[in-house]
Amino acid sequence: MEFVGITVLFLDEKINSMILGFTPVERANHYMPSLKAGSIVKVDRFEVSRCSSMYKITDHPFLIRFISLTIIDEVITGAPEINLQSRLDCLTIFK
Repeated sequence: MEFVGITVLFLDEKINSMILGFTPVERANHYMPSLKAGSIVKVDRFEVSRCSSMYKITDHPFLIRFISLTIIDEVITGAPEINLQSRLDCLTIFK
């Protein structure tokens, strides 16, 4: 199996939706320290594009792509509480 990049799910609490995020292998080492399982992050400066049906794992029509200008900061305080299990249960519907 070949490593092609990092895939993440972003939860948008305002519209109760999930959107797929991806960073290619060329940028993976740069962003890996900022992306910890279960962490809540703030992401600035990214690209949005239509999500190909081949890679679609959510019902959201768009995909967030990390670019060279993308900034990821972990949110330590003031983070919303998210019921991740209920979101993941919904995700299995789209597989």
